[in-house]
Amino acid sequence: MRVVVQRVKKSSVKINGKIVGKSDYGYMLLVSFTEGDNEKVIDYMVNKICNLRIMDDDNGVMNKSILDIKGNILSISQFTLYGDAKKGNRPSYIKALNGEKASKLYDMFNEKLGKLVPTETGIFGSEMEVELINDGPITIILEKEA
Repeated sequence: MRVVVQRVKKSSVKINGKIVGKSDYGYMLLVSFTEGDNEKVIDYMVNKICNLRIMDDDNGVMNKSILDIKGNILSISQFTLYGDAKKGNRPSYIKALNGEKASKLYDMFNEKLGKLVPTETGIFGSEMEVELINDGPITIILEKEA
């Protein structure tokens, strides 16, 4: 499982010109799954994301978690995180988990995340327009293998 965590002042996702998910001060996540990912991997990533100390404290030091600041999350499915462009110029997506399995894991991930942090999402498999104001900019890549 791979997740790109971006600290944002705000973010939103549109489908056909309509906002379907948004966040204010918090995180925008790009989320992708690969073969072997399971609930144990999801639990690890949810815990890591919620406790990641990349939010500023009163002194401007990244010392607080999203839980500490009572932020929120926009979670976007992004199978292209498993794109491999080592050979040639056209990325291969063989390592990305197929849609049906990935969709179930994505739903599970967002459900677990939403129990801890207010979480909105895009729509899995849809063509989406994502907007964000990256704060910092702070961008962290997390990965966990089964």
